[in-house]
Amino acid sequence: MAREQAVSARKERNAALVEVMLLAAMADGRVSQREMQTLISRVLERPEFEGTRPEELNALVESSAARLSEARDLEDVLASLRRRLPDHKNRMLAFGLAAAVALADQRATRTELGLLKTFQAALGISEDEVAQIIDVIENGGSLAEALGEPLERLFAEVMVLVSAADGRLKEAEARALVESFAADPLFENVSPERAQSFVSEAVSALSAEGLPQRLQVLAHGLTTHTQRLKAFRLATKIAHAGGEPSLPEQRILDLLQATFGLADDEVARLGREG
Repeated sequence: MAREQAVSARKERNAALVEVMLLAAMADGRVSQREMQTLISRVLERPEFEGTRPEELNALVESSAARLSEARDLEDVLASLRRRLPDHKNRMLAFGLAAAVALADQRATRTELGLLKTFQAALGISEDEVAQIIDVIENGGSLAEALGEPLERLFAEVMVLVSAADGRLKEAEARALVESFAADPLFENVSPERAQSFVSEAVSALSAEGLPQRLQVLAHGLTTHTQRLKAFRLATKIAHAGGEPSLPEQRILDLLQATFGLADDEVARLGREG
């Protein structure tokens, strides 16, 4: 049941993100080829859509367009977007995706700018956040830069993957997880509430998308050798929290090593430290 709910929430969120881009594309009465290309490229760069096959994306765009055509008015659409995008991060992402499409032709029309202002007000995006998002888009950057997606969340997810390797979170692993957040300088600016949200998001993503998909997301998010080594060190600490790693935990460590491209001697050294 939990997995089904997580999958459903992911589908609803992704549909909302596509709808907000379609609205931006249709704002001036026509959808240009450049706008559709931007919509597709932005979807492909986002981890929220990892694993979505081309035919699934086409179906999502078609169903989103049909849903918009059946809406009574814009306020109904905005209310639906708020419901399906309950947290600020996803609302910022939605605004960023809409802005990317609106600016795809190098300049936004007055109608498109008006729609972006409406989105800003409806989704609670601040002027500073808008300025940051627009600056990144105009300079050809990734929305990850504007959203400030923290590395800490990815590090937390690595620990969760190991903790959940055997299907349950043991007391020693849970304690090691909490201790890592409390003691590691990496997490010094992470509040307990935010740390809990990182863990909850990681558990939900794993349940909805599965291990292979999450490993891909980690590989895309942790791009430097230093980051990957740090992530593996945290994973090793969790795996050794209750003594020698179990077979499922060792399997996760092996998969992480392969995903991150770490050498055997590096892994052996981290294992001795763990």
